[in-house]
Amino acid sequence: MQIVISLSQQLLRLLADDGALIRQYPVSTALKGVGEQKNSYCTPRGRHQIRAKIGAGAPLGTVFKGRRPTGEIWNAELHAAQPGRDWILTRILWLSGCEPGFNRLGNVDSMQRYIYLHGTPDSEPMGEPHSHGCIRLRNADIAELFDLVPVHTTVTLLEGDFA
Repeated sequence: MQIVISLSQQLLRLLADDGALIRQYPVSTALKGVGEQKNSYCTPRGRHQIRAKIGAGAPLGTVFKGRRPTGEIWNAELHAAQPGRDWILTRILWLSGCEPGFNRLGNVDSMQRYIYLHGTPDSEPMGEPHSHGCIRLRNADIAELFDLVPVHTTVTLLEGDFA
């Protein structure tokens, strides 16, 4: 099983080992585009793996800060009270780059940049770039994906369209 994300199409595909499509979800990647540099707020490209799964069993809308649940559940009132907050909700799939010098180690390390697949408020747009570098999914979608994939699943971030 593997995950392939088209950054240009803002789509995530979960594929079986034989390449068959298992699931497809709209995503939202970085507003600032693609790039690997630390502090760039860009979504990295290339081959990654899921290094950690965080949030198993948490209710949909659980708010995370520093990869720990805050005790909050996202709602419109909480959102209105903190309009600039980067909401990391429901589940986290933490990515680690697999390509030294490109998305692993040094100033391009995806894991040290805290690049995740994670949930976001349902009020946020999908299918267009809006994140701070992570890959955002609808809460129900990240919860489903989280349950389907094991740690070490390959995640490939393509700059272009699916082949």
